[in-house]
Amino acid sequence: MAFVPVPKDLNRVKTKVMFNLTKRQLICFALAAAAGVPIFFLTKPSLGISTSAMLMVVIMLPFIFFALYEKDGQPAEKILGHVIKSMFLRDKVRPYRTNNLYAAIQQEIKEKPANKKSSPERA
Repeated sequence: MAFVPVPKDLNRVKTKVMFNLTKRQLICFALAAAAGVPIFFLTKPSLGISTSAMLMVVIMLPFIFFALYEKDGQPAEKILGHVIKSMFLRDKVRPYRTNNLYAAIQQEIKEKPANKKSSPERA
């Protein structure tokens, strides 16, 4: 009888589209090829084969990184977005502020006039 391992956490299971790759990986690899291969053929006559190949690899590496890197279930572009927001877009100093419910109730009591009653009493 055949044995098929089933993962205990099904949240990490990704749907494979072709060649045992996810749709995201296929798109990133296609973009890498679309950017790198023309660079290779355009620079091969002037730079030589090995230099053109190295240039192609350097141009393709960011696309491959975005296709394969994932940490804590987040892809690389989300992590990069978090880093950019925390370093450049948000304030450097983030003061700790709380909503004190007790102080809000005390403030409400002080603002309420003392001579008015909230509900009339019946005798």
